[in-house]
Amino acid sequence: MNRLLLASGLTAVSLAVAGPAHAEKGFGGSTDGQTEQRADTGGDGTVSVTVGGVVFDRSKNGGGASAGALTSSTSWTPPPCWYAPKYTPEQLQKYLEPIWGAESTGYEWDAAQRKKYLNEENHSKDFNKDKTGKGYWWGSYVNEDYPPGWDSCDKDYFWVDEGSVPPADIENAVTPEILAELAYAEIRVPGTEVTLAPANTTKVNLPTWAWLDTADFKPVSVTASVPVLGIQATATAEPRSLRIDPGTTDAETYPSSGVCEIADGHIGEPYARGKAGETPPCGVRYLRSSGNGSYPLRATITWQITWTGTGGAGGDLPDGTFGATQDVVVQEIQAINR
Repeated sequence: MNRLLLASGLTAVSLAVAGPAHAEKGFGGSTDGQTEQRADTGGDGTVSVTVGGVVFDRSKNGGGASAGALTSSTSWTPPPCWYAPKYTPEQLQKYLEPIWGAESTGYEWDAAQRKKYLNEENHSKDFNKDKTGKGYWWGSYVNEDYPPGWDSCDKDYFWVDEGSVPPADIENAVTPEILAELAYAEIRVPGTEVTLAPANTTKVNLPTWAWLDTADFKPVSVTASVPVLGIQATATAEPRSLRIDPGTTDAETYPSSGVCEIADGHIGEPYARGKAGETPPCGVRYLRSSGNGSYPLRATITWQITWTGTGGAGGDLPDGTFGATQDVVVQEIQAINR
């Protein structure tokens, strides 16, 4: 069994790679020198996905047709690339030797590679085969969703003994914190279409109540791990507030900031009969008709992100946001002449 994947996959998609070692686009660790993605179903029906040497458990992630990825509230982005265990000695040999044999990478590069990985006096040490089961060749992987800067992971394969740490000059080697950041990128949260009262069509100067079904807005999380290293991290997103943008400056929001804080697990308050004269804790009042069209009301949830990991590590990551737009028709109140 390929110890880098540690599972028997139900699905495998292989993407061939060739040429000098570099930050490879795709997914790593297959026995045939190709990159690979695998999905595995556990006994409880949950699915984990191995991507780029990292196993993602998405069983507690958000779902549904309207679910989407978070946008950081700051300029922060997940790591564009990272280093993780990639090959056993035998796997790296099976991957590199056909490339050298094709002579497509040039004599000088091939010669330098052979000098690095082969031992003329003792072939049991080729590719560190004398250390089989005692470590891995590490390589780089690319987060294709965040491609800028991926070429910063440009170091050739390097060996790390089992139980040791990568060389100090290796940036973005997988750690619990790196795994937390990668898990953040995998989080999906539900859509944010708010319930309005009146629904669909409201009147000028009439307070419109807004709220969300709190059943859809519970904490979600993704766990990222590298089983061969025994490290993992879980990134958790919890709803924090709802921001309402009426879609026009001719409107007032409740509260005036347009931000409805979550209180006692509730986002806004459902309208009920008898509340027509009350000010909604979360909502909007339009001051002008939308004419023959509508206003694009946008509702955006801010999610607070925290993480915990191996060895008691943990902390905060930048808040994330996810929103959606819905059309609101606003009509003038018609007076009746007698």
